[in-house]
Amino acid sequence: QVQLVESGGGLVQAGGSLRLSCAAAGLTFSRHVMGWFRQAPGKDREFVAGSSWNADPTSYADSVKGRFTISRVNAKNTVYLQMNSLKPEDTAVYYCAAKTGPTIKITSAWYEYWGQGTEVTVSS
Repeated sequence: QVQLVESGGGLVQAGGSLRLSCAAAGLTFSRHVMGWFRQAPGKDREFVAGSSWNADPTSYADSVKGRFTISRVNAKNTVYLQMNSLKPEDTAVYYCAAKTGPTIKITSAWYEYWGQGTEVTVSS
């Protein structure tokens, strides 16, 4: 049984930082693209960042480029999302997702496995 468990969300002031973690179990982690998505209230789920097998390549939504960094430690079955210079518009539930194969996709339908989400709130 595949499990993805996110942690690290919380309340932060604008300009602050948070680091999200996602621990995976039950899958061959090093052979899955790992992605971060987010969903704000009343909005569709959107791609934030993705990492291929060995963290090369990576991909980012334009809205987070230069502020967020995705990384992974395959030996720990864990993917991270370092979020800096946070803005109120980054407020959302953040989800970790896993996709078989090496190609990063920005569409959520490609991802077979999902975590339960962790909430990030950025106050102005």
